[in-house]
Amino acid sequence: MKARWDIFCSVVDNFGDIGVTWRLARQLVVEHGCEVRLWVDDLRAFERMCPEVDVQREQQWQEGVDVHHWPAQWSPTPAGDVVIAAFACQLPPEYMEAMAERERTPLWMNLDYLSAEDWVVGCHRLPSVKFKGVQKYFFFPGFRPGTGGLLREAGLLEKRHAFQLDVAAQRQFLQTLGVIPDDGARLFSLFAYENAGLAGWLDVLSTDGRATHLLVPEGRILGDVQRWLGVGGLVAGDIHQRKSLTVQVLPFVRQEQYDHLLWCCDFNAVRGEDSFVRAQWAGRPLLWHIYRQDEDIHLDKLDAFLELYTAALSPAAKAALIVLWQAWNTEGDMAQPWKKLLEHWPEVTQHAETWCLEQGLQADLATALVQFYESWI
Repeated sequence: MKARWDIFCSVVDNFGDIGVTWRLARQLVVEHGCEVRLWVDDLRAFERMCPEVDVQREQQWQEGVDVHHWPAQWSPTPAGDVVIAAFACQLPPEYMEAMAERERTPLWMNLDYLSAEDWVVGCHRLPSVKFKGVQKYFFFPGFRPGTGGLLREAGLLEKRHAFQLDVAAQRQFLQTLGVIPDDGARLFSLFAYENAGLAGWLDVLSTDGRATHLLVPEGRILGDVQRWLGVGGLVAGDIHQRKSLTVQVLPFVRQEQYDHLLWCCDFNAVRGEDSFVRAQWAGRPLLWHIYRQDEDIHLDKLDAFLELYTAALSPAAKAALIVLWQAWNTEGDMAQPWKKLLEHWPEVTQHAETWCLEQGLQADLATALVQFYESWI
C-alpha cells in the first residue's frame, strides 16, 4: 500500500519555500510512487511556479500532486502516514490532534533549511519535540555525507550534460525567451534580492573588453537594475545596452525552464535556496545571495558553505571567490573582486563542474526521506 505524505508549506520568501516543496512533492509522486498532499497557504505564489493552478480552488490535482489550499480556518482532515513541516512551519493544532488520534502515529519531520554548517550532520534525523506521543524528527538537507542531501531528480545531471553539449538546443530554448546573444558574448543570469552592490558589478561588466549579455528574470533585483540603467518600469522583454553590457529582462518562468536557463549561462547569480541548488546542478560558476537574517547569522551559513565549496581550489582562486561572495552579501564594492575572480576563470569553471558531480554521488533529498521512512516503519 502506498504511503500517504502530507507536506505543509507556509510561503515566507515568495518563491523559495514553495519552490522546494513543489519539486519535492512531484519527485515523491513520480519516482517513489507516494501519494502526496501539498498544503500551501499562498496559492498566488504557487501560481508563479505552476501557472495551471486555480488560485480560487481549495483542492486540485497538479502533475499527480493533490494540492490543497492551507486555510486559516482548518477543517477536519485525516493525518497522513508521513508529515513534513517544511522550514519549521507550525502545523494546524487540529491536524496535530489528528496525528495523535491515529492508531499508528505518523512519521513527523521538520524539513529544515539547507546549511553547510558542521553541526547539521550531528542533528540530522535526531528526535525533536513530542506531541501527545507523536515524535517529531529533524531532517536536514546538506552537502556532506550524513545529511539529507539535495533535491535532484533522477537523470538530471545526464540531461543537463546533454543539453550543454547541444548548441542548437540551447539556441532554440533561448529564442523561446526572446534571447539572441551576440556571437562571443558571455551569457550571465541574475536572480537576487535587492543589493546596493549591484551597481559596481554592472559598472565593471559594462567596461569589460568582452561583451556580456545579462539575463534578469522578473524579481526583487529589478529596482536596482532600473536605477543603474537610469530608466523606470522595466518589464519582461525590455533590452538595454550600456557599452559592452546588454541587460535583458525575462519573464518569471516555470522551474523546468529556469533549469535550462541556468544550463545555458556561463555564470549564474542566484538567491535563496531553490535557485542556489539548481545553479550548482548547472555545473557553472555561481554567486549566491543568501537570505538575510537577524544579527547577520546568515553570514555564518555563507562562510560555512564557502569553506566547503572552495576546499579544492588553489589558494589564490579560493581567496578571489570568497572575497567576491562576501562583497556581494555585504553590499560591498564588487568591481575589484570581480576582476580578481576573472584571473582564475578556467579554474573556477572546472571546479563548478567537479563540485556538481561530487554532490551528485550522494543520495538525493527525496530518496533520503523515503529511506528514512522505510527504516522507521
